[in-house]
Amino acid sequence: MSAVAAAIMLPAAMTAAPMGSAAESVTESGAPASASKIDTVTVRVKAMRCDDCAHKVYVALTKDPGVDDVDFNLERRTVTVAYDPALTCPDSINAHLLATKRFRPTPYSKDEVIKRGYGQRIADMYCQKCANRIVAGLQDKPGIDSLAPRLDKGYLFIRYDANRTCRDSIRKVINGMGYTPVNYYSSDKVAYAYYLIPEAAATQETIDKIKEMRPVDDANVNPRRKTLAVTYFCEEISADKLLEAIKAKG
Repeated sequence: MSAVAAAIMLPAAMTAAPMGSAAESVTESGAPASASKIDTVTVRVKAMRCDDCAHKVYVALTKDPGVDDVDFNLERRTVTVAYDPALTCPDSINAHLLATKRFRPTPYSKDEVIKRGYGQRIADMYCQKCANRIVAGLQDKPGIDSLAPRLDKGYLFIRYDANRTCRDSIRKVINGMGYTPVNYYSSDKVAYAYYLIPEAAATQETIDKIKEMRPVDDANVNPRRKTLAVTYFCEEISADKLLEAIKAKG
């Protein structure tokens, strides 16, 4: 369920050669030939909604011997393909996607408005003044479309243009104002935890350690408040067991 705004990182065994790294060939005289030119093409794949979808797109595209590298942006639902024009072309690349029957490519434009919406649970958004402060800090940022705080449920619903901003950038703004946002879901299978932690533990390393835990969907810290917020699957672990597991992580 986590969102991710940024490129998908695939296992090393599945990763195509780095962009622009066409294998060096040699001429009959034994002298190295010049490296092949690498071009890129970006398309929208609107049915690509998750990491599993991205993996299937990757498998389809790398059947083309001319594909050199594949980069994903799930928020925009775009795929950028680096390819050797001596071996393939955009029409051939699109044909591999069309053959999946599901992941149909459409043209991508940087000027297109790509609206996305999601919720952030903000346990330290205690009152209307807090909500107003968060809205004021976000509303003029590029790409923000609308903001709807719900104090009764402790979350903020954000609608934005994925061509102009991303979830990571939005989170950094909220964090910078002294709050600790994490992913919000309306499902009763999901719960939230909020802890005070030592200042030394309010680091990216802590976030990474907590997110490695299987029942955890999202985690975030705020160094200013010395807080840790967690979104987790409550059918898999109780609040007490979660706290024990977090303490065990150090």
